[in-house]
Order: sequence, then structure tokens, then C-alpha cells
Amino acid sequence: MGTGTTAALGSALFLLFGAGAAAQDAGNYPNRPVVMIVPFAPGGASDFVARIIQPGVGQILGQQIVVDNRPSAAGIVGTEVAARAAPDGYTTFLGNIGTLSINPGVYPNMRIKPDRDLAPVSICADTPSILITRLDFPANTVSELIAYVKANQGKVTFATPGSSTLNRLEMEVFKKDAGLEMVHVPYKGGAGPAVMDVFGGHVDLMFTTLPSAMEFVKNRKVKALAVTTRERIADLSDIPTMYELGWKNLVTSSWQGVLVPTGTPRPIVDKLHAAIVKVLAEPEIQARMRKSGVIPVSSSSPEDFKTYMDVETAKWTKVIEESGVRAE
Repeated sequence: MGTGTTAALGSALFLLFGAGAAAQDAGNYPNRPVVMIVPFAPGGASDFVARIIQPGVGQILGQQIVVDNRPSAAGIVGTEVAARAAPDGYTTFLGNIGTLSINPGVYPNMRIKPDRDLAPVSICADTPSILITRLDFPANTVSELIAYVKANQGKVTFATPGSSTLNRLEMEVFKKDAGLEMVHVPYKGGAGPAVMDVFGGHVDLMFTTLPSAMEFVKNRKVKALAVTTRERIADLSDIPTMYELGWKNLVTSSWQGVLVPTGTPRPIVDKLHAAIVKVLAEPEIQARMRKSGVIPVSSSSPEDFKTYMDVETAKWTKVIEESGVRAE
């Protein structure tokens, strides 16, 4: 038997037995608790999504899902921990638009690459944004806001949870399209501190994720000018969308999704995908998410999620390049 034939046979046997081992692993999976790394502190949008799907996914898989919060460096620390974990299905990652599609453009020297080192399982949630202002800000509509800022170029302040966040990039898109100059005030610790300073009147306005501002908006402690969904939100039906006001580039959301280290056996990925999709289809879960301003969604397949991520990464990388946004 020639060397080439022997090598080919060896490769075939390796693939055969490797596939069999992966299938066997998937059949026994999971036989111990599964960790879900969340790269942000408890209480934020990503943590909310992780903990709302945690019990149901664990019940379906027959093992506890342990949420492990790893906040630091715009989510980069948690992303690295997840990407470097063993690809055995026992470490999962609840990533979001910032960690997966924005950070690579803002931090080009990241030691890991999300699109290379993490394998998508399913999107879990769309979290739209809302444009809010302090209560005494002299504008009650988006058009009035634009007119005021243009009359006071370089004087109006806007808050963000940092450079590598959708909320910063949304404002950059709005500024560019409307021809506005404003002063950026970055905050650490997520959207919470920034929203509190809008509420306190220390900063003028911001785009923020809807769950971060929902109670302030409902209790009329801040002014809500518009949301970033294509259609109006049922619980906030009196608030227009940026899209209907003519800002077609501002149909945006801070999505969250589950990924695993690259190399995780496909049967395990499929088992995780099926469990997540099943949980997100439950009416009670959907109602809880929508009540908090989060839209439950799932991917038809891991490939579908990968395609979505690639489109989002290309879109926001272009915004980053055009606006010159850098880490602060």
C-alpha cells in the first residue's frame, strides 16, 4: 500500500472515529454544570438575558447553568476567558454587539478575534435604544433637538457607556447625518451611571438601551424623544421611532447571543441551540423580556447567527472608521 493511500486511510479513520467520539460526547453532554460567561457586571442588559434563559436551558439540558460575570475592559476580559476555554461545551459565552462586532474595530490589538475564536450558537435578544434628555432640556422632539444643538454647536453634552458601545456609535451616526457638534461624556460601569446623570441634569442627552431607561421614561423622570426600532414599541406607543422621523440609519439594537469556543463539537452546539430556541419560544419568557424592553429572538441555525454577526461587524466597523472613534 502506497504512502498516499496509507495517509488517506489514516485520515478517513481519524475522521470516522473523531466524529464518533464527538457524537458520543454530545450524547453524554452535559454531565456536569455548564458555565455561561457574561463579560459585564450583574444588572446590565447582557446579565438580564443570561439569567432569564439560565433556568430553562439548564432544565432542558439536565444540568445547572452557572452565570459567571467577568466585567472589565469593555467586556474584553470575559471574551478572552471564554475564547480560551476548552471547546467541550462546558463554557458558553453570552456576548453582545459591543464585545463581538464593535470591540474589534475600537481595539484592533485585541489578543483574540471573536469571529475566529468563538463559534455562534444563537442570538437571544434584541435590545433597542431610546433617545432621552434631561427633563428640563429645551427640546421636546427630535427636530427641536436638532435645531437647538445647531444653535448651540459644541455646547450640548451627550453621555455614553464608553467608546466601544452601540450607544456611542448611534450618536456618531446621528451627529453625522444631522450635522451636529456635541461634547462626548463617557462613563464607566455600563449605562446605569450615564442614565442617572441625565436624570440628575448633569448631562444633556444620550442614546441608551431601553431597559436602562424604561422606569425613568415611564415615571417621566427623563424626556424620551424616539426609539431605534422600525415599528413603535407597544408599551411606549406614544414615542416615535427614529426611522419614521426619517433617520433610516438608526434602526439599531444591542443584541445578545450565545457562543462557544471554536472547535466545540457540532452535536454539542446543536444541542445548545435547540435548548436556547425552545426556551425563547416560551410565552412566559417572552412576556418577561418584553416587559423589560427586550425583544426575544432566536437564530434558525448557528450559521444564521454567524451571517448576522458578520453583517453587523462590517456595518459598525465602517462607522468606527468614518467617525474616528477610539478607546478612551
